[in-house]
Amino acid sequence: MAEPVRGRRSPGRFVQELRQSIELQPILVPLYSILLALVVASVVILIVGGNPLEAYWSLLRGMFGNPDRVAASLARSTPFIGASLAVAFAFRAGLFNIGVEGQLLVGATAAAWVGTFSWLADVPGPIALPIIVLAGAVGGALYGGIPGVLKARTGAHEVITTIMLNNIAILIVRWLVNSQDPLILRDPAASVAHTKPLPSSARLPELISSVPPVHLGFLLALSLCVLVWFVLGRTTFGFELRTVGANPNAAKYAGMGVGRTIIIVMLVSGAFAGLAGAAEVTGTDGFLSPGVFAGVGFDAIAIALLARANPFGIILTSILWGSMLSGAPLMQQETGLSIDSVRIIQALVLLFVAADVIVRTLFRIRAAEGHGLDTTHVSAGWAGPT
Repeated sequence: MAEPVRGRRSPGRFVQELRQSIELQPILVPLYSILLALVVASVVILIVGGNPLEAYWSLLRGMFGNPDRVAASLARSTPFIGASLAVAFAFRAGLFNIGVEGQLLVGATAAAWVGTFSWLADVPGPIALPIIVLAGAVGGALYGGIPGVLKARTGAHEVITTIMLNNIAILIVRWLVNSQDPLILRDPAASVAHTKPLPSSARLPELISSVPPVHLGFLLALSLCVLVWFVLGRTTFGFELRTVGANPNAAKYAGMGVGRTIIIVMLVSGAFAGLAGAAEVTGTDGFLSPGVFAGVGFDAIAIALLARANPFGIILTSILWGSMLSGAPLMQQETGLSIDSVRIIQALVLLFVAADVIVRTLFRIRAAEGHGLDTTHVSAGWAGPT
């Protein structure tokens, strides 16, 4: 019997390795989660007397039925990309940044405030715009840095502190914009409370004139995702960040500055959220209304979980999330179903992603071993202070 040639892989092993390389198991769980969510939501639609096929067809056409709807879906997804990137960046370091909504608000408020400086009206757009966007990033970073410092210096859990800071930001911004005596940020000429409009030179250029418009902030958000991918996978700081997220005790034993990394990560995470807020103010409305970001921060958590904290996954998931919200009105108009049906689908997607054991059991997916898309060390810091 002839012996097999050494150094040559058997056909069976080669096929197995090829299958493993293209199967991309970390992507399977989110995809199957979306499928299960649609199936369960179909049951809910049937219970309320609707037709799931008609509902989903209307939703799909509302999302991508024509070029204008595609553009509107992309525009609706823009703030979700920046906000969920902020959440995902903290996830990678084992931090649960629930304060993205507050950081969005603070960044947007800083941008709206700086953008209405009288001297800025005479500054050319290429200079004024970076100043305003930078103000938003700095505002978000400073607000995100507060829980980072508290976590690193006192061991205070970031979940508690960021939730509290969310409420503080919402109430303060509401007061700043709504207050008429004294008049602080409110536009006195507006019937509905919002800040003074930015000058035309301080507005992000529109890429597509849809409703809402696709502005330069969309490309900025995509660029940030590429930047985060590079930092996490190709830099020393990215390696330290992932190590702290995986095992802070081992990172400390290896000589890494765990506290310093936590503070930097929360500063950067807040800056991403602040940038997203500033981009919406300068690109969409041109002013800030107090409730404009309601729910965006918590949607960002769901998106980051669904994308497994992968920067490129966040782009696709954010577009899906924003598109569903953009297409919901057409579904309501044609089928009579409530827009809340979309929220039910999104909640079910998050449920199945969080309970991925159910998905793996139903579809016989084995647990991934250390693949980047499937590795989020969200719970690393829950056992106690680092």
